Amino acid sequence: MKKDNLYLLTLLAISLIVFIIGYFAMSYMLNESTSQILAIQIESSKREAKELAGLISTQLDNGIDRQIVINNFQKNIEGTNLETGFVCMLDWSGVEICHPDPQKIGKKNNPDVSYTRALDSEINPGEFYDLISNKKQKSDPSIGNTNSPIIYLYPVKNSDWIMAAHANLDKIEEQLKGLKVNFLLIYLLSSSVISLLALLMVRFLGSYYEKALELKNEKLAEEVISLSKLNSDLYFLKNQLNKKNEKEDKGDEGDDNNKIKNRLLTYSKDKLISVRVDEIAFVNTENSLTTITCLDGQKHSSTSSLDELISSLDPSYFFRANRQFIISVKGIYEIFRYGNNQLKIKLNPASSKTIVISKNKVSEFKKWLNY
Repeated sequence: MKKDNLYLLTLLAISLIVFIIGYFAMSYMLNESTSQILAIQIESSKREAKELAGLISTQLDNGIDRQIVINNFQKNIEGTNLETGFVCMLDWSGVEICHPDPQKIGKKNNPDVSYTRALDSEINPGEFYDLISNKKQKSDPSIGNTNSPIIYLYPVKNSDWIMAAHANLDKIEEQLKGLKVNFLLIYLLSSSVISLLALLMVRFLGSYYEKALELKNEKLAEEVISLSKLNSDLYFLKNQLNKKNEKEDKGDEGDDNNKIKNRLLTYSKDKLISVRVDEIAFVNTENSLTTITCLDGQKHSSTSSLDELISSLDPSYFFRANRQFIISVKGIYEIFRYGNNQLKIKLNPASSKTIVISKNKVSEFKKWLNY
């Protein structure tokens, strides 16, 4: 259950990040796409106005009657006002000569209706977008339809006519809305897919590491069991040695090996002290000085080396842990796992240095505890 909650929180966190980043990315791309569409629309309207103005100017230069030119042009542009952009022809006073809607012919353009620009000036995409955004606010039935303003003017040579490029704001706005809807759908779909894929990747990686962790835990559990067994063997060995000591104190048993000593001769300052072997916790050497530490914490010095001492100590009591320490089974407080296949010994009384059984001696140490 906790794992499911974790995955749910992970999904929510990833989704939140993806949706926030995706929203700003979508907004940026939508603005850029809108600017490109409007720029293309402006350029297309300019090119169409220039080409048609050039065509009409050529016809006039060839001596074609003005009225015939007007009639032909009118036939060609009728009904084009339903597209995103269209052209019409005005005279210099602003009266419509040709228009896709024949009812507007002969009428004068109201300056409030059209976004008329000077001949040497052009509308940019930013102004165009503001024009589309604010068209409803500027709409006024008393001055006519404001949804098809003039965005570009180009004169017809050798005449008093002007070619006017109009923008159908309703059609362009519909196109931009469709673009926005498409971007929104792509944003929602891609963000959802990315979030789900991220969650699946998290679950995959999580399951991979969970398996690795389970194997590690199993290995650790085996090591814990092994350590528990070692500490149990230690406890059992201490009891056995205590019983052995009791029997020896009563004289029931004797040791036939003369090399094994029951006491060690030590000194403290200028005094010679005899220490019972079963009272020793550990023996260590440092800077060529051998120190014997008893179970009660008292320390004594010895002139013998560790090699000499280990040969005269009962192997059922003492173990050579390393070059610096001989440890007594009674001095071992607890055994811990240490590093890679090594053991750390905690003594009582505690030693100032860490006592580590190397992996080469671990097997021998375990065998000693099982003595």
